[in-house]
Order: sequence, then structure tokens, then C-alpha cells
Amino acid sequence: MTQSTFARWRGCGAIELTKRQEMILQIVKDEGPITGEQIAEKLNLTRATLRPDLAILTMAGFLDARPRVGYFYVGKTANQLFVEHVRKLKVKDYKSRPVVVTEELSVYDAICTMFLEDVGTLFVVKDGGRLAGVVSRKDLLKIALGKQDLQAIPVSVVMTRMPNIITCSQEDALYEAASKLMRNQVDALPVVRPMEDGEGLEVVGRITKTTITKAFVELGQESVL
Repeated sequence: MTQSTFARWRGCGAIELTKRQEMILQIVKDEGPITGEQIAEKLNLTRATLRPDLAILTMAGFLDARPRVGYFYVGKTANQLFVEHVRKLKVKDYKSRPVVVTEELSVYDAICTMFLEDVGTLFVVKDGGRLAGVVSRKDLLKIALGKQDLQAIPVSVVMTRMPNIITCSQEDALYEAASKLMRNQVDALPVVRPMEDGEGLEVVGRITKTTITKAFVELGQESVL
């Protein structure tokens, strides 16, 4: 990832680093800390002319500034800055709608729901959205292989129950949610928040492996637009 591409990815619009901005970076690397006036003098420009360039370089994370000290190079590579950005992504910005069912739903109907909703995990709730369990594709497959009447078996029989459910909150970093998915070898995490009565957790979203893949693809697209 080049520095010019990275500045655009960091959110500086559709602007790549110009040759002048690259020259500013080099000056600060070589002589920083250095004031804006000193940089302008070296480039034979006015301080006002350089102000937008310095703002872009600062917002992009290449430079920092201190009062009465001047600008200095942060010293981080584009890859380091990319990692910092990824770790700031929040679950709340990527979570999707949870597919929930009740404990009384039959395994047969759960299979139908999973197929119709095109998901691999169902969240089992009770009492107005209170998380009670999780049913995965594997759970349903295991019981479907037997000779039992699937319409007579409730999902509560096959689900993983609280407190043995891995969850995440809306304020968690997406990176941490992805780590939980990998570490616990599950396909989805319920996004939860405390119930108003303080008893249990309310399901407000879901994070899946597909979510992580989508986020990764979006970051890649942003870096080359």
C-alpha cells in the first residue's frame, strides 16, 4: 500500500498525496520537529498555501503537531496505520439483523426458518428478546440424521444454552468479534446488550464470518477507488 493510496483510504476524499505533500513529508522526516513557516520557506511558498496540505497529512496520520514545537513525522508505516484503523472498526457499524426463534419452535420449523432466511445460525429468545440459546446448522443436522419426529422436538432440546454462548456488544471492536469467531470456531455471534430489568441479555444483532469478509472487501475497495 503506497502512502498516496493510504491517504485516500483514510478518508481524505478522493485525493491522493501530491508531489508537494510527499515533499512536505520528506522535509518533516529529515528535519522535524519543524514549524509550518519553516516548511513553507523551504518550499518557497506561503504558510497559508501549505495549510490544506498539512491538514491532510495530519488527518491521514503521517504527521502530528504540537504547539510551539511544530510538525513531526509520526514514524508509522502505512501498514501500521491500516492496522490501527481496522482495530477502530466497531461491531455496531457492521452488525446485521438477528434471526430469532422461540424455545418452543420445532426443529423442523427451525430448519425451514434457517433455509428461508439463508442463515447458518438462529438465536433462541424468550421474554421479549432475552437470549436463551443458539442453534447452529450443525446442531440441526445432527438431530435430523436420526429417526426422530422433527416436528415434535423443540429447539430448546438441541440449542447451546446460556451461559455457554459467546457474545459481543455493539461497542466491541470488529477485530475482537472476528477473533472470538476464530478462537471459538463458531459461525456467528449474537450482538447483545443488557435487558432493561438487568436480568439477561437482549439480542440486537449478529456478527458472522460473512460480516468479517464483507468488511475486509469494503476496506480493499476503498483503498483502490
